[in-house]
Amino acid sequence: MAQAAREGDTVEAVADDDGLARFASVDPRTGETVAHHPVHDAERVADAVAAARTAAAWWAGLGFTGRKERLDSWRKLIVGRLEEGAGLVSAETGKPAADAKMELVAAVGHLHWAARNAERVLRRRKVPSGLLMSNQAASVEYLPLGVIGVIGPWNYPVFTPMGSIGYGLAAGNAVVFKPSELTPGVGVWLADTFAEVVPEHPVLTVVTGFGETGAALCRSGLDKLAFTGSTATAKRVMAACAETLTPVLVECGGKDALIVDYDADVRAAADAAVWGAMSNAGQTCVGIERVYVVDDVADEFVGEVTRIASRLKPGGEPSADFGPITMPAQVDIIRSHVSDAVDRGARAVVGGPESVRPPFVEPVVLLDVPEDSSAIMEETFGPTVTINRVRDADEAIRLANASRYGLGGAVFAKSRGEELARRMHTGMVSVNSVNAFASVPSLPFGGVGDSGFGRIHGEDGLREFTRPQAVTRKRFASPLNPMTFSRTSSTIRRLMSLVRLKYGR
Repeated sequence: MAQAAREGDTVEAVADDDGLARFASVDPRTGETVAHHPVHDAERVADAVAAARTAAAWWAGLGFTGRKERLDSWRKLIVGRLEEGAGLVSAETGKPAADAKMELVAAVGHLHWAARNAERVLRRRKVPSGLLMSNQAASVEYLPLGVIGVIGPWNYPVFTPMGSIGYGLAAGNAVVFKPSELTPGVGVWLADTFAEVVPEHPVLTVVTGFGETGAALCRSGLDKLAFTGSTATAKRVMAACAETLTPVLVECGGKDALIVDYDADVRAAADAAVWGAMSNAGQTCVGIERVYVVDDVADEFVGEVTRIASRLKPGGEPSADFGPITMPAQVDIIRSHVSDAVDRGARAVVGGPESVRPPFVEPVVLLDVPEDSSAIMEETFGPTVTINRVRDADEAIRLANASRYGLGGAVFAKSRGEELARRMHTGMVSVNSVNAFASVPSLPFGGVGDSGFGRIHGEDGLREFTRPQAVTRKRFASPLNPMTFSRTSSTIRRLMSLVRLKYGR
């Protein structure tokens, strides 16, 4: 179910002490082995979920206050070992240390928000009973589902799954986490640090392996599964979960667009466009892959983007602006998108097909790219960006919304920024910045269309991992009760009179 492993990776024939085969996690910058991890089979996955079931009851019993204390301790422990965690993220993804630290900092912010706000969002609250049920006290609360499965990605192996893990734990669930086979060590590190502050039960468990391990998790009888990955894999995950009617939350790919209107701060827009497109080597689901810039400012914008992007250098050394392409199979996709665009008349003002030098890809900026090309229609997931001119922002909106994806987006404009943002068919939009929504813990994160459904982060993210329970309590006998076989015709006449008086005017 998870994305394919690096080319050349094989499961070693030597078994560990538990009789499980092992596989290697590899530093994509050097090809060196970081560590070995077991391939958990269906039996081991089932055991993990069964143990989590018992742990979930204990964890839910701690209540909001008890869980918050433990989650706060976990947060403080992560902060205290931030260098250690960031080093492991860098080793398994190849991203620069500074980017790895930023990722952990953002994840810690979300963990803090979830723990702090869970009780306010999920506790029992009274709701109005209405005219017909005025003799009833009504309330609703959000109760834990039980055991949540999380299948995480490799590009942000802490930040992205924490949107499900942290919020699921704060809501009172136990979690079984299957990290990407490219970043298993990061997942193990998260579970190990959590176990230091919650040693009593396996409330957060990690299972490692490849697609078969993910499939086993889908079929293990979870109460919900949260998946982050490609749209194609999400469909297979959903099919497996459907066998047991396991509900799913899926956050898939994107083809995010940035719109630059005539009155935009062009320098700020260019700087944001390059960061949104090139940071993390472009391996960001909400990365900027398309730009639509109004003719009035197009020349200035292109000039600024060219100047900034031309200075960037990939590499494995600390001074590099971004790291390698973590998954080797993605290199061919990046190369094909760039080549297809150039072959069909696009102009490369920075880089070109020759910029693809595995495991690194240098910045590529393409102009006048055909709207039906793969560089426009498909997720590239590399340090590339397309820039097309438009007559006005309305044309930009039309082209931006033509994608089958709808994850995030951005608008740079002074007068119409929020208006244009509301017209983008996406789950999230930043105005005069890029990706700001991802680091605001109170905002929901998720997409529409082929980008998936469901939400992590914010109040919606907490409720995503709960079941709402509605309760009514009879306070007194109703003087007008139509819901009994002893009712009279007078009861119905009086009820109709009340309805017309209340709702008919």
